[in-house]
Amino acid sequence: MAVKLFSINFAGMNRIGRAMVLYLALVLSLSTQAQEMKWNARFQTYIDQYRDLAIEQMLKYKIPASITLAQGIFESGAGKSQLATRGNNHFGIKCHGWQGRTVHFDDDASQECFRAYNDARESYEDHSRFLVRNKRYSRLFSLAQTDYKGWAHGLKSCGYATNPNYANKLIGLIELYKLYNYDHAKSYDKFMASNAGHHQYDALLHPIHIYNKNYFLQARKGDTFESIGKEIGISGKKIAKYNERDYRDRLEENEIIWLKKKQKKADKAYEGRRHLVKAGESMYTIAQYYGIRLKSLYKMNHLKPDYQLRIGDELRVR
Repeated sequence: MAVKLFSINFAGMNRIGRAMVLYLALVLSLSTQAQEMKWNARFQTYIDQYRDLAIEQMLKYKIPASITLAQGIFESGAGKSQLATRGNNHFGIKCHGWQGRTVHFDDDASQECFRAYNDARESYEDHSRFLVRNKRYSRLFSLAQTDYKGWAHGLKSCGYATNPNYANKLIGLIELYKLYNYDHAKSYDKFMASNAGHHQYDALLHPIHIYNKNYFLQARKGDTFESIGKEIGISGKKIAKYNERDYRDRLEENEIIWLKKKQKKADKAYEGRRHLVKAGESMYTIAQYYGIRLKSLYKMNHLKPDYQLRIGDELRVR
């Protein structure tokens, strides 16, 4: 809802006065837009999960990764919309001659037909092909890969969406989350791209994070090494081994689970720093926290496996 702040006799002002008023109006407009869009942790999780897949698509089809991610966030509610959870459709693409599985939702009209996919990866791939193969979007591919503003306005003018603020919404997301940085990428993490979404109910996937040259997720209630292995596509026994655990061990909620063999040292950011032992910590939980092997943690600190850890102990982690 627009609020009238003040009344101005614009005609009675000189050139400098009019310029000042226009400048203040622009500042107020930008300020209002900035207040409307605030950082959202769920959106950031979505970005972390799908950025490598978006970069993969960019290098393959020349569509800016920033645009793909912004559309994915906006069209799917960061993967939480019914269209995304029921149909793995992250881009709101309707049937239009589609021969595959479909779902129906109210949109511009009642119970419209939307494409449905086996996983988010299929949705991302179909989104790219949809833009490349549809003549109405052909002029967008003459734009620079880094021209996210041109792409955003072009998508709107070519008829991708009916929302009059569609372009500004995409640009706002791109600038708030600095998605334009991904438009300069020359490579991507293939593990993250391939595991970004291959589950039929993709919204239930564990977000995968990168740290200390490794990948990890946080266990949820009821998780087992076997269930995580089936989701990720890696043997549950291998994952247990990477985490120096027995395959049959019970997992605690929010426990860090590493998906590759851990490093011998902590991240470079911990060079010269020590870990101060707190209540409830063990050598194992500390090793898991930093993503390092338990044996390496003992070795770095010249400790034997039977050492009794005490609160206040200082440990080298790198």
